[in-house]
Amino acid sequence: MKVLYLMRHAKSSWSFDDLTDKERPLNNRGREDAPVMGQALAKRNTHLDLIVASPAVRTLSTAALVAQELHYPHEQIRVDERIYEADVADLLTVVRELPDQASSVLLVGHNNTITDFANVLSTNQIEEMPTAGIVCLHFNCAHWAEVDRANAEFYFYDHPRR
Repeated sequence: MKVLYLMRHAKSSWSFDDLTDKERPLNNRGREDAPVMGQALAKRNTHLDLIVASPAVRTLSTAALVAQELHYPHEQIRVDERIYEADVADLLTVVRELPDQASSVLLVGHNNTITDFANVLSTNQIEEMPTAGIVCLHFNCAHWAEVDRANAEFYFYDHPRR
């Protein structure tokens, strides 16, 4: 079995006109919500073998704050350039190329793609995943290359305002 957590990055700041989109940091709410979601995962006894994030500052910060709550080593967060500006097909490629020794993976990305990807893989449809929202899916397969809607089971959906 493979377990995939799909997370939209926490709330980002629009206060810095001189920064590129990739450089935008989290705002105060984002810095509060990401650890809350890490704590929510910890309460579910979540163990992550791998965290993969977009190279954007806001996704890396979100991943680091969640990792801290789960005692996952920050330096082991994997950055995947393909997640930034990805479409659903790109995210599926990223997931299908995950190392099979990792059974439980958190992927931190961007909307609208992260919501669309969750909806492609699950029969439980989400209108729009809010910032710092997480969807967990279980896949009845031994290899990430086999991940598909046909072997997916929706496990939970959570977000900071729940």
